[in-house]
Amino acid sequence: MKSRIMYIERKGDGISGPARVGRVTFSKSGRSLYYQGRRFQTLSGSGFKANYFDCESGEHYWFSGCKKRGGDRLYAGTIEVDADVREEYWNEVRGLPDQRNRKLIRCAGKHR
Repeated sequence: MKSRIMYIERKGDGISGPARVGRVTFSKSGRSLYYQGRRFQTLSGSGFKANYFDCESGEHYWFSGCKKRGGDRLYAGTIEVDADVREEYWNEVRGLPDQRNRKLIRCAGKHR
């Protein structure tokens, strides 16, 4: 299965929630994603500021490719970078190798 470093935000009951950067694996069809041992199914455009749901809990999530400049959140908040992708994220995605040990990112968000 193909994998990629992605931005992941749990929407819960609102439009903003806890956010992470981590390695996501894709199913062959691309309709399911796997992250931290959990399976996520596409909402096929029917979600509100969400594009996948957790198959076990039903909670909505937003998955997207990471932005080079780090502006992944819609609203201000903190993003945690998973330890297993930290070095690759800072080197390859962001191009900031001196930040490779940084665990948290404070993001201003696109909307204030």
